[in-house]
Formats: sequence, C-alpha cells, structure tokens
Amino acid sequence: MGHALDYDDVHSDVRGHPSSVILPVLFALASGREISGKRFLDSYIIGVEVMARLGQAVGTASYLKGWHNTSLLGGVSATFAGARLLRFTAAETQNAVGIAVSQAGGLRVQFGTEMKPLHAGLAAQQAVQSLEWTQQDFHGTKTALDSIIGFLHVYGGKEANEAVYSALAEDWGKFWRIAAPGLWFKRNPFCSAAAHGADAALELAQLHLDAASIKKIDIIFPPNGDAALIHTRPKTGEQGRFSIEYVVALALLGQPFTLGNFGSTAVSVEAEKLMGKMSRSYDAEHKPTAQAIPKGRFTIVRITLADGSIHSREVSVPKGSPQAPLTDAELESKWRESAPDQHIAEQILEAIRGMENVRLEELAELL
Repeated sequence: MGHALDYDDVHSDVRGHPSSVILPVLFALASGREISGKRFLDSYIIGVEVMARLGQAVGTASYLKGWHNTSLLGGVSATFAGARLLRFTAAETQNAVGIAVSQAGGLRVQFGTEMKPLHAGLAAQQAVQSLEWTQQDFHGTKTALDSIIGFLHVYGGKEANEAVYSALAEDWGKFWRIAAPGLWFKRNPFCSAAAHGADAALELAQLHLDAASIKKIDIIFPPNGDAALIHTRPKTGEQGRFSIEYVVALALLGQPFTLGNFGSTAVSVEAEKLMGKMSRSYDAEHKPTAQAIPKGRFTIVRITLADGSIHSREVSVPKGSPQAPLTDAELESKWRESAPDQHIAEQILEAIRGMENVRLEELAELL
C-alpha cells in the first residue's frame, strides 16, 4: 500500500524503494515464529544494504533501459533479508537467491498505472516463494547472480564489471547504507524524482504570480535526471505522480499535494492549461552544490512572464532527503494523517519506538 500511495521511502543508490518490498517479506516470514524486534531490524538493515549495493552494481544501465529497480532489485534483496531472518546457511541463501533472480522484472512503462505498485507486491511474493521453495529442497543454479549470463551481466550490461562486483562484498560493516547516504522519507505522494522541482515550485509560489501572466515555464534537469518522470501531459492525477509538469502546476496554482490530487480523477482544466506552457530541457554543464542528492542532481524551474521578467529557483537537496531530513515530528504527523484509526496509530508508534525490545508479534497484531 505504501508503494500504491507513493508515500514510501527511497534510496538514491537503489533508484527505487526498499521498504515496500523488504518489510512485507519480513512480516510474512515472521508470522507464527518467535522473532524479536532486534532480529527483525537486523534483517531489514541487511536487505537495504544488499539492495543499495545491487543498485550500485547494475548502475544506471538497467533503469535507463526501462527496468523498474524497486522490483528488479527488490525481490532479490528481500530474499537476502529473509534468509537472514530465517538464519539460512550460506548454501541455502545462495540457492534462494538463485531462484529469486530468475523471477526478477518490472518495467517503468507501467509508471502512473495500478500495475506499477503491484511490482513491489510481486517482488515480495517472489522472495517469500524463493525462501519457502528452498526449505522444500527445490534447487536452482548457484551462479545465477554473477555468472557471465547471470543477473548482474544481463541487467547491468557493460557497467557490471569486476570492479563493480567487488563493491558487493567490500567494506561490509564499515558503514551501513541505511545510514549513509541513508533513506529518503517523502512528505508528498509522488515520485521522488519530482521532489527537487516541487520544492523549487513551492518557493516560486510564494511570489503569488498570476497564472494568466505566465508566458512560459522552463524546467531544467541534468541529462536523464527526469527518467522516472515519464508523463509530460498527464491526463489523471495518478499519471501526475510521474510528471514534473503536473507537480509544478499544482504548486503554482496553490493546490495541495494531497492524495486526492494524485488519484484516478482527471487533472483540472487550470493545471492542464498551465502545463501547456511548460517544456523540459537538459544542462550537462551546470554544476549543482556538492551536497546534491542524488549526486549531480538538480532541478531548475524558470518562469518567464508576459512582461519579460524572469523568476527562477534551483533545488539540489530536496526536503525529505538525507541531507534535509524530515523531523521525527514530521514523520509522525505524516503517519497520523494516513492512519484510519488514531488510537491504533498511537499504539503502533509506541511499539515502533521500542521495537528493539519487543516481540515482533506485538507489532504485527496492531498492523
């Protein structure tokens, strides 16, 4: 559901969403077993670590070809996390991962449809199946991950070389990618690739410009910085989750970034008219701040008015990213706004705060 609402976390090394795949797998496997909160968290951290390292290993090649990393990498990574939770041997883990990589997939062409969030569910299902089939003594090849015709070569292409392979195993425990560079936590229900532009547009909205006086709006990215934002003229709010034009239009029109504005209903006439004044361009020479996340990423929103005046804002570190994180209070507020039962919501928050010292069953019962 987190992925369906586009409220889920993001990791820049993954270029996708770890928790929407890993957490459902761990909850499913923990059901009916005596699992401590500490053991659960340990397995979750391993899953995020593997997914981030796999993201680095395949590089940009798979994503730019059209693969959806949340599902492509998620099922494999969740299998590692589940193997950790179930205390598999190295041989059992190797076998389960081999089964999982044969089920990996998911295409970005589905962004803006109901099928896109289902990718996360299918990846989680694949992980659980791979682990359970291993327990039933079902076998696949041991070299499915790193063979010359295995997962890394097929999806990583030329970027999947020996130097990249080594990144999968080097420096384990020296630092953890869940903390550095860390997870993003969204404050709005749309693709994180639009977060930079959204913050820039919100700054411009403070100028209270009349939409009728706007001649054109240029939105500038680094090359491929908008790869996830596949809809330039969305017809519905659901498609608008993957449209910088729609997000900027909402901000400038003073319309809130609510779930209702990113649902299946048609975009407003006002938003459609304003989007018609927008165009994208790319600047390979522009250098954002050193803190830019992902590295080298920025979005510039430049408004030209009918009188020739220009108003421009640039953002390279959006709110919610590790360098500009949401506070605990903001995260808890987001949870309360999303939860249907406020009493249970407070109980869940309390259980999460003390998760290291509780049995997972206590939290699962509340969920």
